[in-house]
Amino acid sequence: MGRNLFNKVWDLHRVKTLDSGLDQLFIGLHLIHEVTSPQAFSMIKERRLKVRYPERTYATVDHIVPTLNQSRPFEDELAEKMMLALEENTVSNGISLFDADNENQGIVHIIGPELGLTRPGMTIACGDSHTSTHGAFGSIALGVGTSQIRDILATQTIAVSKPKVRRIQVTGKPGPGVTAKDIILKIISELGVNGGIGYAYEYAGPAIRALSMEERMTICNMSIEGGARVGYVNPDETTFEYLRGRRFAPEGEAFDKAVEYWKRIASDEDAEYDDVYSLDISSLSPMVTWGINPGQAVSIDDNLPRLTDLDEGSADVAAKAYEHMGFQEGSQILGMPVDVVFIGSCTNGRISDLRAAAAVVEGRKLAEGVRGLVVPGSKHVAMQAEREGLPGVFISAGFEWRNAGCSMCLAMNPDKLKGRELCASSSNRNFIGRQGSPEGRTMLMSPQMAAAAAVSGKIVDVRELMGGEK
Repeated sequence: MGRNLFNKVWDLHRVKTLDSGLDQLFIGLHLIHEVTSPQAFSMIKERRLKVRYPERTYATVDHIVPTLNQSRPFEDELAEKMMLALEENTVSNGISLFDADNENQGIVHIIGPELGLTRPGMTIACGDSHTSTHGAFGSIALGVGTSQIRDILATQTIAVSKPKVRRIQVTGKPGPGVTAKDIILKIISELGVNGGIGYAYEYAGPAIRALSMEERMTICNMSIEGGARVGYVNPDETTFEYLRGRRFAPEGEAFDKAVEYWKRIASDEDAEYDDVYSLDISSLSPMVTWGINPGQAVSIDDNLPRLTDLDEGSADVAAKAYEHMGFQEGSQILGMPVDVVFIGSCTNGRISDLRAAAAVVEGRKLAEGVRGLVVPGSKHVAMQAEREGLPGVFISAGFEWRNAGCSMCLAMNPDKLKGRELCASSSNRNFIGRQGSPEGRTMLMSPQMAAAAAVSGKIVDVRELMGGEK
């Protein structure tokens, strides 16, 4: 019986199994940012330790970086302290830093792939829950906490339990206006936000193979929202062509040899899995979240669920969601007015996302009273967008075009909701308070759907604006 990629890569990087039953796993690539690393650096400094392999760690600034005024010192004193700490720690330990003045700066889960740091067959760790993004390349990518960041800095290893593997087989051809974001929201809505606990998700099937690398990243990015520790896609020609010529990718003969290895670590045709889930997306419509976790999502064609139709546990959470959001059970999702639209984040802040949103916005204007922000996920994304004239499209429509950063995805920076504002967001989480206001409300959707809401002033079916058939 064959083996899946997850088990192959895990076994290649396992140093040993500890007495605790956890595996000591070697981490090939460590990515850090300004928020979760200062405490870890302090821990190793207190123990008079050095960073074991500084050449395997790369740092960027993204979470607390303002996207409007990036002049130093930052107005937020805590943000400035975090920046100073990262600058000091990277210099003293010989770690590469992509700061706000560096052309490679951007959200950590966007710069890793676009620079070719992220590659198949690797183990990757970062002090950020959405590290699963990098699994789109056929790697094991783990979000870790501060103590594990400390361990990686000091030893390049972590102690971690090995999850089971669930294959998610996606078939069918998506219709117009249906995106990778809709696919992953559908998966999470069906399996639940806790459905992946104890699992790594392997996304497979013809519908996944047909996706671009940026679309695969969107799907893997939100694996954690479904409870999975890891999400990945087997590497193929799409992967190899994306990586060819990237700054840190192998070159020439070394690249060809790498491709041979990358092909071998893909799951075997007869690989075993602990569980299999299948989804046909042929009739899938655009998805929108209506509640307070990413699993509370419905098709744009459907009404909101009634509490009596849900099991007891789901009904309790749904009741809290209705209370917070101010929505009525059984009501339509269409037509709900929005106050803010955010297009960006590590989920949907890549060039293809901005192109798709701009195609909806072009020739239209922001609806009266709607505030719109477009935030590229990296400086390279911003530069490419500028070469294509995308900022002009958004600015002409009334959007604010910002510098690269996490922005309103998590509001650890000046970009926040105010009061009870309702935000149509292309980001990954709709938790209460996630976007900066305890009363603020977030509805997750694709960049196209967010753009459609921006110019309509309410939740609409983007397919109607695209002039296509439903």
